Amino acid sequence: MKIQRLFHVIFALVFISAFINSQAIPSRDVSKEQAKTSQEWIRDAVIYQIFERQYSQKGDFNSITADLDRLNTLGVTVLWLMPVHPIGQEKKKGTIGSPYAVRDYYGVNPDYGTPDDLKRLIAEAHERGMKVIIDVVVNHTAWDNALIKTNPEFYKKNEKGEIIPPVADWADVAGLDYSKPAVRKYIIENLKSWVRDYGLDGFRCDVALMIPTDFWDEARAEVDKVKADTIWLAEAEKADLLVKAFDLDYSWELHHALDRTLHGDAPASGIRKIWEDQAKTFPKGSLRMRFSDNHDERRAIARFGEKGALAAQALIFTLDGVPLIYNGMENGDTTESGYPALFEKMPIFWQTEVRRPEFPKFYKAMVALRKQSAALRRGSLTWLKNSDENRVATFSRKQGSEEIIVAINLSNTPFNGSVQVNGTFQDITPDYGKPMPPDDEKARVTAKDTSLPPTLNLESYGFRIFRKK
Repeated sequence: MKIQRLFHVIFALVFISAFINSQAIPSRDVSKEQAKTSQEWIRDAVIYQIFERQYSQKGDFNSITADLDRLNTLGVTVLWLMPVHPIGQEKKKGTIGSPYAVRDYYGVNPDYGTPDDLKRLIAEAHERGMKVIIDVVVNHTAWDNALIKTNPEFYKKNEKGEIIPPVADWADVAGLDYSKPAVRKYIIENLKSWVRDYGLDGFRCDVALMIPTDFWDEARAEVDKVKADTIWLAEAEKADLLVKAFDLDYSWELHHALDRTLHGDAPASGIRKIWEDQAKTFPKGSLRMRFSDNHDERRAIARFGEKGALAAQALIFTLDGVPLIYNGMENGDTTESGYPALFEKMPIFWQTEVRRPEFPKFYKAMVALRKQSAALRRGSLTWLKNSDENRVATFSRKQGSEEIIVAINLSNTPFNGSVQVNGTFQDITPDYGKPMPPDDEKARVTAKDTSLPPTLNLESYGFRIFRKK
């Protein structure tokens, strides 16, 4: 029964993903346009996604506030809070309901604390130099949102005049109709209020691809009048969103290519192909959020195993764009099924550091390396040839005089081969507690020219990072 249930869950997730993509509003050709210019701190960011309910045993804002020093030490610069609003109970899913079924756009979920608790969390984060954004769900509302009764004209309806969900499987929510100017005005005023009244630094916008781009362009312009120095993240992979409205979007296709590679279903070169194809179709200078795990996916450890999860995140930390850390990843957290408990209470098991001590050490070391390297934060990316591109991804990052070479084995078989580089490079791979080869085997990679590529040894799911001398 468990296997059958798991199959049904996987099938449902794949079906929903395909359906949402089919419902996405088409993107115009923006390949010749320039992406929105983002503040420098956004390019340097490390985003940490927090599911308040699961972050602690209490599942409240105050527990997050109490943990800010740890997050600050980890190197996190942007806290993304999943929806802070009261959760709808009518037609809810699971025992508690989905945080993406919003009952009150101006309210704060009492399970998490009071508005003052949230304001204190934001203020304390600011004191430590961290930004705070919240998840906004403006494509749909809960069925017991007051707008259903006070403003039924805000909603999508079928031919019988009945309010309907935006996607058939999302029976717990009702779809908003963005052809109505009054809907747009209401949502924009709400977004402005969160920035003005709580001092927020921006938004992660749920299913942004299902809402017209011109709405987002208008919303960003209006919110910028309240506070200009903000960050907007689109849950979408829709190129025109990055021209005016959003600083970042989800790099879903690259994530799926990584997933296929680690499962042995596709070559590592597929990751490069996705990157190169999107570089041709997205606005010039587009900034993408890179991730190996989030609340919509089975946990990375469940999908890839422990070593595979670290290899995947090593790629995320060294690619161009902004990396994401999701809720407990840094401690190797997972669940029995591997699926996040979106509708139930299932707190992070923080004691996993006893079982997986390399995880917190890896995350801290990789974030610190990225912080110390302008090439990793802002540098250009060039893919490099290697002797087994079915299993190994290799690329360089360059910024000014700094050049970094990254090699990641995305398979369960050791790699002994070559990478085409010029120059002499020193191994700067962080030591995060795993067994390392003797110094004479790991210290240098040298080549006079591309006709004499260096030899490189990588264990299964191993990675190495080098800096040009």
